[in-house]
Amino acid sequence: MKKYDVVIVGAGCAGSTIARILAEKKKKVLIIDKRNHIAGNAYDYFDQDGIIIHQYGPHIFHTNYLEVFNFVKKYSPFFKYEHRVLGNLDNQLVPVPFNFKSLELTHNKKDANTIKKLLLKYFKNKTRVSIFDLLNHHDPMIKKFGKFVFDKVFAYYTAKQWNIKIKDIDKSVINRVPVVLSYQDTYFGDKYQFMPSRGYTNMFKNMLNHKNITLQLNTNITNHIEFKNKKIFIDHEEFKGKFIYTGAIDELFSYQFGVLPYRSLDIKLIKIKKTHYQKAATVNYLTSEKFTRISEYKYFLKQNIKNKTVIAKEYSKAYNLKGKTDPYYPINNEKNNKMYLKYKKLADSYHIYLSGRLAEYKYYNMDMAILNALELTKKIK
Repeated sequence: MKKYDVVIVGAGCAGSTIARILAEKKKKVLIIDKRNHIAGNAYDYFDQDGIIIHQYGPHIFHTNYLEVFNFVKKYSPFFKYEHRVLGNLDNQLVPVPFNFKSLELTHNKKDANTIKKLLLKYFKNKTRVSIFDLLNHHDPMIKKFGKFVFDKVFAYYTAKQWNIKIKDIDKSVINRVPVVLSYQDTYFGDKYQFMPSRGYTNMFKNMLNHKNITLQLNTNITNHIEFKNKKIFIDHEEFKGKFIYTGAIDELFSYQFGVLPYRSLDIKLIKIKKTHYQKAATVNYLTSEKFTRISEYKYFLKQNIKNKTVIAKEYSKAYNLKGKTDPYYPINNEKNNKMYLKYKKLADSYHIYLSGRLAEYKYYNMDMAILNALELTKKIK
């Protein structure tokens, strides 16, 4: 270990970003991942028919941070991609997030026009408004519309995502859900919406292709690391360089304070002999079905492959150490956050740098994981 200045655990968004930046600063970097591939949950591959498959569910690159976009496009060509989602609402397809088109499809013409006028009146200079704002509005018609969107678009879908009762849905989660005050039908409102034209795995492969980076896959750091007397030992040798961790923080410390809860996904891939299965890249099942959504991967790279397609059905499930599940979404509540802070304090005592969704126990989109990783490299002396 003496030949490395930095050891990074995790070859996903955060770890790969940090590895590249520090390698360019002439640091010798070892990056370790317990999986047999790089790119973390953004890992993708082309199947035997040439269709791109996102193994861990759809990943769409979108950001408002030019710094992030400028960084990733050094490692892959990108093309402009605007993600569109339809919601299956009582067997009717409507744009999601809810917009003026969705409003017209679900309300009679008179009510739809009245609601549109009221929304534009009360929310001047806004392009999006949260359901929470609608539910708490003083105008009874706006409030009624907010309840409709909550009941039909949000409640059942969120309840099956998080396996909670509708009455227990946290208000902070509601506040993140927008209604678009126009006919604009793209899922994200970010300034930069692109996809890597050769896939994410290729992008991360290029990112990690540097003479100062050594990649080691199929390696679980917990089988090689020891913590003694505020010192880190890797394979029984004291490591005095920078140690950066992007994996599940409770796993690093052998779950000594308990297991941090997550929601996980069970993704069923289905091949279909059709050019397209559905009318949009993703269809959310808002008021029916046990699965949450279906994504059709050919849309992501605009692949023109005739009579063949692949869809992915997503079922939300609990993360279980004993089962074959991966941690996806941290369940942030007071109890879990207190447990996380115990792990964070322990990591700090060993001067471990934490980065990424699992290490920081926060829900990050890809761009925020990369942005935070870029910021972390500025702090590492």
